[in-house]
Amino acid sequence: MESTNHKDFQELKVQETAVSIGKFDAIHLGHREIINKLVQFSRGNALASVVLTFDRHPNHLLNPESTPTPVIGAQQKREELELLGVEHLVTLEFDAGIAKLTPVEFVQEVLLSSLHAKYVVVGSDFRFGSGAEGDVSALKEFGQQFGFEVDVMEKLKYEGLEISTSAIRNALLQGEVAVAAGLLGRNHSTVGIVVHGLKNGRKLGYPTANIARDAEGMLPKDGVYAGWLYAGENKYMAAISLGTNESVTAVPRVLEAHVLDRDDLDLYDQVVKVEYVDLIRPNLKFSGIDELVTQIGLDVESARAILTNLG
Repeated sequence: MESTNHKDFQELKVQETAVSIGKFDAIHLGHREIINKLVQFSRGNALASVVLTFDRHPNHLLNPESTPTPVIGAQQKREELELLGVEHLVTLEFDAGIAKLTPVEFVQEVLLSSLHAKYVVVGSDFRFGSGAEGDVSALKEFGQQFGFEVDVMEKLKYEGLEISTSAIRNALLQGEVAVAAGLLGRNHSTVGIVVHGLKNGRKLGYPTANIARDAEGMLPKDGVYAGWLYAGENKYMAAISLGTNESVTAVPRVLEAHVLDRDDLDLYDQVVKVEYVDLIRPNLKFSGIDELVTQIGLDVESARAILTNLG
């Protein structure tokens, strides 16, 4: 089922709903548990399933100096929620009006008047209302008072590590993309348009697809990764390089992917997805072109060895 995406409540034409609220800036295994519960309940009780989220982290407004990088972008979020069966996504602008609502005003104006909620499912760390004053206990009390059911999902763990967006972000910052994949329940990815670069890779015998700098999906630590490149219906083994291009000072980090065993692909202006499977090595400095070319060859074979048995 194709979901609908709305920027305000006026666009949403529903009678009664099952709702989940959150930033959902990773759609990790914990988020998936919440969404699965939402979809199951909505289908079993003839309610429209709605995910309510915001266009930016609240810290953009409330604490700009401490705003975390989202793990996924808006379009990635929408696609993941659609795959999970969510019917409606409402992405509100997090502005001063939203920020100043008290917990009871949030419940009355958002959950009741705008969404006609009969069921609300959230994570155990959910906070709402001005100053994050409301918590799950308050939400349950409001549910009893105003006649909607509340479910609270506890935190999940993966190999002893609590699943959270912060844990995923930290793993990516360390280049631990395999750990991030375990927490996400899928490989982390970056999606963007292939643009023209300096074509240095082609000159060295290893052409690369350069991904535009406005791509969605948090970039992990600089280094070389084994992964996949998806273009249309095609999936290719790839050696992925992420690092600094000293000739580009405005946005120095460059993401490029070399598709193994193919030098005939024309991917320019196509939207591609780059999936990170495992870190091959950190960035290195080379004494010359010959040493660089030798290392690229080793990187390609390392990527092949990692990916061959994954399919």
